[in-house]
Parts: sequence; C-alpha cells; structure tokens
Amino acid sequence: MRNTFIATLIEEAKKDERIFLLTPDMGFSVLEAFRDLFPDRFLNVGIAEQNAVGVAAGLALSGKIVYVYSIIPFVTMRCYEQVRVDVAYMNTNVRLVGVGAGLSYGPAGATHHSIEDIAIMRALPNMTVCCPGDPIEVREIIKQSVHYDGPMYIRLGKNGEPRIHSDNTPIEIGKAIEVIRGDDLALITTSNMLEQGKIWVDELAKEGRHASLISMPSIKPLDKEFILQLIARKKPIYTLEEHNVIGGLGSAVAEVIAESGIGITFKRIGIPDTYTHHVGSHMHLRNKLITPEL
Repeated sequence: MRNTFIATLIEEAKKDERIFLLTPDMGFSVLEAFRDLFPDRFLNVGIAEQNAVGVAAGLALSGKIVYVYSIIPFVTMRCYEQVRVDVAYMNTNVRLVGVGAGLSYGPAGATHHSIEDIAIMRALPNMTVCCPGDPIEVREIIKQSVHYDGPMYIRLGKNGEPRIHSDNTPIEIGKAIEVIRGDDLALITTSNMLEQGKIWVDELAKEGRHASLISMPSIKPLDKEFILQLIARKKPIYTLEEHNVIGGLGSAVAEVIAESGIGITFKRIGIPDTYTHHVGSHMHLRNKLITPEL
C-alpha cells in the first residue's frame, strides 16, 4: 500500500503545486522519489512528531495540502494534542498518513502496533477516517484526498497487499463497496483485513454458505445508507478489523444497527480489548488474536 501511496501522490503532485510532503524522519526507501522530484515541497523535521503536525497545520493554513507520513502510533498518538487542536479544531487540509495497520509491525511490539487509532481519530470532530483495503482503494483515496476539504487520517497497511478490486472499481470516500454478493450473511471488512475477509468468504462458499463481502474503506463518514440496506435484508452481519473491537469499524456499524430499531444477529470480530505479549510475525500475532467466528 505504501508504494501505491507514494506513486499516486507523485502523479498528483505533478499536477498540483499545493501538495507538500512532510515526515518526522520516517519513510526511508519510500519517500526518496518524491523528495528528489520536489525538493522544495518535502521536509524531514526529524524525530519530532508534535512539531511535524504543527508545521503541517501552518503550511495548510498558507494554502498547501500537506501529507504527514509516519508509522501509525507516531502520527496519531504521540502528537494527539496537536492533531486535535492544530488539525481537527482548525479544520486544516492536513492528511495524516499512517503506515502499519493493526499488527503489521509484529516483531516490533506493542509500541509499533496500532489497535486504537481508528477509535481515537473517528472521535475527533471534522476528521475524516479512511482505511483502504487494497492498493486500488489506496490509489483512489489518495487521488480524492487532494480535492477533499478538511483534515483526513489515512490508515495504510504496510506493503505487498494483493489487489482485490479490478482497476475500474468505483471507489468513493464515504461509500461501501460490495465485493461479493451473498444471501446467507454479510461480512464487512476494513483496512488490511479485506484480503482475510475474502479468504473466509471463499471458504464459506465451499461449505455451501454464501456471504456478502463488503469493504468499508471509509469509517468516517460511514456509509450508513448501505448498512441500513444490509439490515433490511434481515441476515446476520459480521464486522472484521485488525483493531480493538472497541471504537473501530465494529462499533461504528453497531451504532447504526442500534439506532435503526431493527433486531438482527450481529458480531464484531477483531482484536480483544488487550495488549498482546506474544512475540512473532504479523500473521503469527493475527492468528493468535483474531479468530473466525462466522
């Protein structure tokens, strides 16, 4: 996803001189091409995330569209007060781009995991929260982000995620994408769990159970209209995310179901409300913490 991010941003920067890229000393082997092409629109502020966000807000207030790139905990949590005041409250055109969704940085431990980021970012007024599920979703969200008003948080996986969508799939901020249509249940995924969701839906089909697979690349605004349509089908709804079950996709969908006044079977699948003390790769930790319960 990060390679798609920087390739798309470079193409957009060739067309729009307002685009500015800023990093608190992250993105080595990723950001160099942008730096070399646009040296006057790139700034490494050093390991100083709070300062990075403040500088980004100032540039945005002077007319720039500023992308701040770092590992998720460092671009969302370490500088949360600056994000709240300088970016969200001031409603600036800053795009916080976090890499390493969920447990992607597995062996680096809990300091580098991101299991609370969606919850804290969607709680900020004015903030748009996008969690693309494959490189096609990344490409389209970055393109649209150039012309989007207000602050955004864009949650990326890491790299090497497969394409789930075709090149011409319609993707729009604030809209769900029905990847597969099934009549027995609906599985809504977000971010780096889209691939896993497709694996589960394909396995269910072999057992004779046909599930809808929905990708939700935008958590805020959430496509409430689509979720209400799912509720009207009166089939079980499951959510799947590599994030704490509190505050993320599952909570957002639960709020819509609760306010609909319609009772249906609903289950959140994600990381339990705990920090892991297991050690191992991304997939090792995912398999320890997230189990299929369809």
